Amino acid sequence: MQKAAIERNNETIAAQLTPVGRETVQDRVYSELRRALIGGLFEPSQVLTIRGLADALVTSTMPVREALGRLITEKALEALPNRSVRVPPITLERIDDLLRARSLIEGEAIALAATRMNPRQIASVEAMLGEWDEMRALKHKKEIDREATLNQSFHFEIYRCCGSAVLIPMIESLWLQSGPCIRVAIYAFSDAGEVDTAHYHRSIVAALARQDAQAAREALVADISRPFAFLRDKLQSAKGQT
Repeated sequence: MQKAAIERNNETIAAQLTPVGRETVQDRVYSELRRALIGGLFEPSQVLTIRGLADALVTSTMPVREALGRLITEKALEALPNRSVRVPPITLERIDDLLRARSLIEGEAIALAATRMNPRQIASVEAMLGEWDEMRALKHKKEIDREATLNQSFHFEIYRCCGSAVLIPMIESLWLQSGPCIRVAIYAFSDAGEVDTAHYHRSIVAALARQDAQAAREALVADISRPFAFLRDKLQSAKGQT
């Protein structure tokens, strides 16, 4: 009797709960599109279609549509009237807003990390700098993709040491929105032969090694300000010519 009652109770509970199961296709599609946006693999104003993304991801349109809806809610994408979406265009207001938020939030994260990182963690981010030496003259798309991905890995390796579970998702949201902007700057810096990102990253690592929170914050702000300053100058120049 007792065993039968327990089994009936388990069946009742099972009917009320949703099985956890494995990660859904929608989750995987969302994660991949999110990774691409954070890594700067899409460009500002780039139009994305549900069918095109579904073909690229080798899946049906339904999980793509649902994932895009989530990204639109997160302000990473914009809905268009023809049922397609686009990466938000670059505007002066957007540039200033993103830079201000990133400087404040990421600056605080790296200042916290500077007092917490151990020698092994410092060595880990320092080792990433060696890869930048292979990318002095970027000319091909896959090399741009590699730099964007490596840049993301470098920063988040540091931020994860800040000790704050609240700051990390906030930083991810900011990168989700600014990734496409940074990609444009990477192309421009490559063509112009600008001092590469490794120069700024080495200043960050040196400050972290000294556990100098203020210097780490200042080096980070200098690093992330450079592409935004370039985009601002480019937009202002374009406005002046019209």
